[in-house]
Amino acid sequence: MTASKKQATVHNIYEAALRASFDGLRLPGEAVDFLIDMWACIQMFDDVADGDTVSRDELDRVLWGALVKMPGNPFYVANAKTLIPVIATQILKWQASDKVEREGKADARSFVWRAGYYDLVLIVVQLCKGYEAAVRAAPSVLSLYGEKLDDYLKEFGHA
Repeated sequence: MTASKKQATVHNIYEAALRASFDGLRLPGEAVDFLIDMWACIQMFDDVADGDTVSRDELDRVLWGALVKMPGNPFYVANAKTLIPVIATQILKWQASDKVEREGKADARSFVWRAGYYDLVLIVVQLCKGYEAAVRAAPSVLSLYGEKLDDYLKEFGHA
C-alpha cells in the first residue's frame, strides 16, 4: 500500500469516528457535513504544507467540498457570520503553530494551538444546541482530540 493510500485510510477511519461522535452529540446532518468537510480541508492543507503525498481523488473531494459544498451548506450559510471569525482564528493559530514547529520550537503551547478545529466543533454545538448543551458537551469535544502531548513532542524531537 502506498503512503498516500495509507494516509487516506487513516483519514477515513478518523473521519468515520468524528461522524459517529457528532451523531452522538445529536448535531443536525448539515452541521455534521460542514464539520466533516472542514476536517477534510484541514487535513489536506496540513498534508500539502508538510509535503505529504495527496491522492487526486482526495484533492478532488476537498476541492469540491471547500468551493461548492461548504459555501452552499444551509448550516454554514445560516451561521457564516459566527463561523468565519472562528475559522479565521483557527487558521491563524495553525499557521503560528506550524511556524514554531518548523523552527524547532514546538512546545505545549503550539500543541494546543494546532487543535483549533475543536474550537470550531464546540461553537457548532453551541449554535445548534445552545450554551448549556455546549457546556455539557465540552468534555466530549475535548476527548475528540486524539493526539497526546508526549507523542507530539516526540514527533518534533523534544522528548
